[in-house]
Amino acid sequence: MNFSLKKILPHLIVLLVFVIVSLAYFSPVLQGKTIAQSDIMQHNGMAKELRDFRNTDNSETYWTNSAFGGMPTYQLGAQYPHNYIKSLDELFRFLPRPADYLFLYFIGMYILFLVLKLDYKLALLGALAFGFSTYLIIILGVGHNAKAHAIAYMPLVLSGIILTFRGKYVYGFLLTTIAMALELSANHFQMTYYLLLLVICVGVAYLIDAIRKQLVPHYFKALGVMVIGVLIALGLNATNLMATKEYADTSTRGNSELTINPDGSPKVKTEGLDYGYITEYSYGKLESFNLFIPRFMGGGSNDNFPDDSATENALLQMGATPQQAVDNMRYLPIYWGDQPIVAAPAYIGAVVVFLAILALFLVRGRLKWWVLSAFLLSLLLSWGKNFSFLTDFFIDYVPLYNKFRAVSSIQVIIELVMPVLAIVGLHQFLNNFISEEKRKKALLYATGITGGLTLIFILFKSTLFNFVSPYDGGIIDAMGAPFMNAVKEDRMTVFTNDALRTLVLVLLSASILFLFLKSKLKEVAVIVGLAVLLLFDLVGVDRRYVNNEDFVQARVMEQPFQKTAATLQIEKDDDYYRVYDSQNGFNGAQASYYHKSLGGYHAAKPRRMQEIADFYINQGDIGILNMMNVRYIITRSKNGAEVAQRNPYANGNAWFVENVQPANNANEEILLLDSLNTKKTAIVNAEFLSKIPTNKMVRDSTASIDLVSYKPNHLVYEAATKSKQLALFSEVYYVDGWNAYIDGEPVDYFRANYILRAMIVPEGISKIEFKFEPQVVKTGSKIALASSFVFLLLLLGGFFLAYKKSAKENTDS
Repeated sequence: MNFSLKKILPHLIVLLVFVIVSLAYFSPVLQGKTIAQSDIMQHNGMAKELRDFRNTDNSETYWTNSAFGGMPTYQLGAQYPHNYIKSLDELFRFLPRPADYLFLYFIGMYILFLVLKLDYKLALLGALAFGFSTYLIIILGVGHNAKAHAIAYMPLVLSGIILTFRGKYVYGFLLTTIAMALELSANHFQMTYYLLLLVICVGVAYLIDAIRKQLVPHYFKALGVMVIGVLIALGLNATNLMATKEYADTSTRGNSELTINPDGSPKVKTEGLDYGYITEYSYGKLESFNLFIPRFMGGGSNDNFPDDSATENALLQMGATPQQAVDNMRYLPIYWGDQPIVAAPAYIGAVVVFLAILALFLVRGRLKWWVLSAFLLSLLLSWGKNFSFLTDFFIDYVPLYNKFRAVSSIQVIIELVMPVLAIVGLHQFLNNFISEEKRKKALLYATGITGGLTLIFILFKSTLFNFVSPYDGGIIDAMGAPFMNAVKEDRMTVFTNDALRTLVLVLLSASILFLFLKSKLKEVAVIVGLAVLLLFDLVGVDRRYVNNEDFVQARVMEQPFQKTAATLQIEKDDDYYRVYDSQNGFNGAQASYYHKSLGGYHAAKPRRMQEIADFYINQGDIGILNMMNVRYIITRSKNGAEVAQRNPYANGNAWFVENVQPANNANEEILLLDSLNTKKTAIVNAEFLSKIPTNKMVRDSTASIDLVSYKPNHLVYEAATKSKQLALFSEVYYVDGWNAYIDGEPVDYFRANYILRAMIVPEGISKIEFKFEPQVVKTGSKIALASSFVFLLLLLGGFFLAYKKSAKENTDS
């Protein structure tokens, strides 16, 4: 293989541009600041005990007691042995966060365009178009880092697939394997699932093309090469995948054993999430136009009102002071779409959409069809309950689709394929192998469709749209219909302003291409001109939602929750107990940052704890808090300050009971907890009754059991009793990893009270230990090591074959 600096120099310059642009957009990182990401603040609260243990014990714990009464750390940043692909990923993400993710967006898409055989200048333009898509920027603003991470590697996976289908088996295999392994390491399986749907569209297009060209054997050879690559990628991520699957089955993403709701009504049996939860964030059909006009439906839920706002004037006329008017407008939605909350529109860009429409008249072949099929599939699925026929079919019949919520997020596929179509179409337009007449017609049609549609929207907006939100009823009830008319007027103003903006960008883009056809501009000037328009377009919209004001000093994110008087009061008690934050409950991780919390914040909560919360804790049942050893309950005083109320009735870390109440199924098990004296009686499911000698235990009044040593993954108790006793522990029952020992010998334990651990303790003085020793980590790590070894051998073999082929070609020439 001949090394040529001249060939790689443009690509090195492009990489430098990507670094500069990434740092420029997120320039506060150069001052040591970090972006204030709400989700990351919550994650830091959840992962605090894990990180503290890692720093002090110099080892890894795969269990934390700081959230939901206890849960695995598999989705909280756990580090696994032999996870070498993660090290490679960290090598690529060398820039400060979140500039590192923006850089990944750029470089992944750039490689895809090079694989599609486009000039580096067009590849640079396409990478910028993809990276600055508004949705991809906004998820960095709110802290959906894992989602951004997974999206960034999507183009790289497509690159490997296309190379392989093209017959570049060695390079295609290596790229597919590495890219897929990196994609999986990002640990956002919903995005990876959407990528799979896109890959199916690609695969079908290539299959049809192979049948037409009588290349079916080649197609299946390429498919076999990719399957091997994907299997190795799975192996490289085996520990995380296996651990996630194990936990998911016990989380709110898994199947519940309950067949009733908290109110006693029958529960609809599903294999995944509830239909309403899956489709809560369904994109409106009309709202889809904000891919082209950013604030077509008002933008985001907290978008700004226009200057000289009719709403502000209406508030002033109603007697509000100027400051009161400004304050009240923060709670009024200028957004009038179907979704309950929207951070920002999923804007792709007027320039990109215009070029994509142009491409429809110029691009031929399989790329056009897999792009179009993926676009339509993702658009229709993003409508969710607004296009229930397709959504219901996918939920009922397509494997795993019902495991994911927020169906609107599938539009990430649109964010990917539209720039691909747009830049490939531009490439076709700039080359002479298509007649000038055909390019003129394509330009005329694209301008007429995009510009004409936008003009119709501007001229007939009052006729076409009512600017009314499904959630406006409360505003009308509180403020009256005339006030609502002022809000609608502002919505119309915002709509008009952005529609005019889009129209101007379309006409300017069309003018640049027209001047090229008239030989007034050269290709480089066209690319530069479109790049200026594209950056003005996308960055201008992006900065409305993510800008320098979102950055804070790094220490704010490192310690996102400050100690309150309640926290300081609780910390004086150095015993082991739990804390329940009654305000944030199961939707906040502030208590988890400082305490062993019963609540927490996570997209996949432990299912049984969530069910206990739904049936009892959220209803204010103190008995459940007692059995979970909640010694402190954080409440709020009238002035909003946190107050720590001590609960004197907490059961403690472990206790002996004298009665056993059998339960035949999960429904009975959870219902029997109502008004149960948890200090004396245990509810035990029928599947565990064989582990108990008798339903009536002779209670030893002198018996004692105490927690004498605590680590999140190793609990040590000392018990003294004159006879066998049934002990309950205020710890979550999680059989996949927790092993029990008495005096060093393994023993059985079982579940009681729907969620707790229980055990028969022998007479005498006993040392009882619970150790979290997940077999899934051991097994997964061995698979990851073996897969790494196999891939290394194949990597070396692949480079050797490539070297031999290159040497032969040089000899022949």
